[in-house]
Amino acid sequence: MSKLEDILHLAGCLCLIVVVALINADILLRVVFNHPVQFQFEFTELYLMPALACLSLSRVFRDGGHLALDFVPDHLPGWFGKVVAHLRLLLPAAFFAAVTYMSGAFALHAFAQGDVEFGVVDWPLGWAYIVVPLGCGVLVLRLLYDAMGGQASTE
Repeated sequence: MSKLEDILHLAGCLCLIVVVALINADILLRVVFNHPVQFQFEFTELYLMPALACLSLSRVFRDGGHLALDFVPDHLPGWFGKVVAHLRLLLPAAFFAAVTYMSGAFALHAFAQGDVEFGVVDWPLGWAYIVVPLGCGVLVLRLLYDAMGGQASTE
């Protein structure tokens, strides 16, 4: 599981590098040659930004780098502490499972219908949408794994 998370995180990081390269190339080409990178905005908006937002979710959670609003201490004693520790993982898992299901259905529909975003390039939307269920689905697996024996322990 860690390997998959690392691969998705690497892909997300590479997308960030591509965003930076495309935006800077667009700026330089506009200023110097008056010729912008025509596809940059659409490619960044449709493919790269969703990948940035979703592919690293599980790895960042695993490493403890996520943002959290903690109003209950990490470790509470006894059976109540165990219940709270599990709920802190299972409730987000349920939410992200719903996001995975709905976004997966949306991506599948886009693939089945051949949905396209018309622009400088005709962008197939199924590939743009697939990163959301992929990133969220791996996060669900991480949350369930931690709840069943990984991080949920209060000992």
